[in-house]
Amino acid sequence: MLGLNPPPHLLLLLIIGLFSYLVQSLRFELQSGQVKCIAEDIRSNSMAVGNYNITNPHVDQPLPNSHTVTLRVSSQSGNNVYHHNERVQSGQFAFVAVETGNHIACFWATNHKPQITLTVDFNWRTGVATRHWSNIAKKSHIDAMVQELQILQEVVSFISEEMIYLRKQEQELELRNWTTNSRMFWLSLLSLFVCMSVAGLQLWHLKTFFEKKKIL
Repeated sequence: MLGLNPPPHLLLLLIIGLFSYLVQSLRFELQSGQVKCIAEDIRSNSMAVGNYNITNPHVDQPLPNSHTVTLRVSSQSGNNVYHHNERVQSGQFAFVAVETGNHIACFWATNHKPQITLTVDFNWRTGVATRHWSNIAKKSHIDAMVQELQILQEVVSFISEEMIYLRKQEQELELRNWTTNSRMFWLSLLSLFVCMSVAGLQLWHLKTFFEKKKIL
């Protein structure tokens, strides 16, 4: 009987596929004086790490001091500011989300005349993707296969938690829709009652008017 022993590169491809939605890696252009914001949905008590830098189109020359950005990372409500760095060419951040929902990273390019265009590399990881598995492997001296299985176990656990979280969001949305539909139903009945009452008053007024004029 043959045992199942998938080659390591297949497991690696599977891991990469599972991690793809946990990592947001972007490269975008930002003109001086403009702002670009990026949102990431993060659950409370989840870890998030990120790094960013302005790419240098001229490798043989250093970036001018005027080529800088300001980054602010916060919750959507703005009540929690996790990172704020002004006029820098690169940086990194790490935080544990206090609240559930969208978290926003906003980049401001420093004003410059004449106007210039900066290219920014931004990498944002959340949840299990923030784990440093290479360090874990070195510390515990485990082989590659066990390490990959541990990563798969962590990813599956994280995906399960995400599915439960999304299901709760779906139930909240259904409840909100039901409440809205119920309110709209009663509002429609109230509007119909008001319209019928106004129509009845108008008919009564016309009838009284015609009777006084002895038209009816």
